[in-house]
Amino acid sequence: MAPDSATGSGPTARRLVLGSQLRRLREASGISREDAGYAIRGSGSKISRLELGRVGFKERDVADLLTLYGVTDPSEHESFLDLVRRSNEPGWWHRFNDLMPSWFQDYVGLEESASRIQTYEIQFVPGLLQTEKYARAVATQGRPEFPEDELDRRVRLRMQRQKLFTQPKAPRLWAVIDESVLHRPIGGREVLREQIQFLLDATAMSAVTLQILPFELGRSGAEGAFTILRFAEPELPDIVYLEHLCGALYLDKPDEVEVYSKVSHRLAVDAQTPEQTRKTLLKALKHS
Repeated sequence: MAPDSATGSGPTARRLVLGSQLRRLREASGISREDAGYAIRGSGSKISRLELGRVGFKERDVADLLTLYGVTDPSEHESFLDLVRRSNEPGWWHRFNDLMPSWFQDYVGLEESASRIQTYEIQFVPGLLQTEKYARAVATQGRPEFPEDELDRRVRLRMQRQKLFTQPKAPRLWAVIDESVLHRPIGGREVLREQIQFLLDATAMSAVTLQILPFELGRSGAEGAFTILRFAEPELPDIVYLEHLCGALYLDKPDEVEVYSKVSHRLAVDAQTPEQTRKTLLKALKHS
């Protein structure tokens, strides 16, 4: 079966789809990772990385694997090789690679490809909903030594990510924000006021659902901030993204994703409705 389901997705998603298709072909052929690795002058661990979409593909390797797996139809071969070429195209974010660690480059690629983004934040406004001034203030928190040109590019990267919502097939964003965020004057009172007004404007966007989790409800079962990325392509699993001081974790095992899905559901139930959230934002704007 030709891998045509990732046509409209970014290169990161295409790589994941391609790896998934190759894994299914290998398993259907009864071939071990080690034997497949040997066929492309590599190892079983290389096959594992390819199947997980963690590395780029070479056309020669994929052509050899397809032959090994018994795929003989020339048009099917070409469909796979075309996907290889498109999965190796640089994403729009490649010009910011020097600013981003590799683990965050992966996230930006996945974010671009998602059909639904669910996020919970306890300290800041989610990056996709930040104003330019607020984003600048967040970027400099605890890091006053940032060169001005580097800071400008970091903020530009964040603003570029927000253009997701201007695309024809924009992902849906569901965000739950802890109420304390509305009272944390990052960048000063004027910056916070502008940010709250932006959140109010965002509630009118059809692709955005925003809810505030009231002070008194605490974390509602969540241990910290997290994001769930969901994809339209059936080959792609839902992914939970967790950031920490030294990097990030990407969870895609069904039982792990299910834990966070249940917490997301609890947050949606416990948080204010979108209409109540608008009232809370208006009140915060009045008192900020």
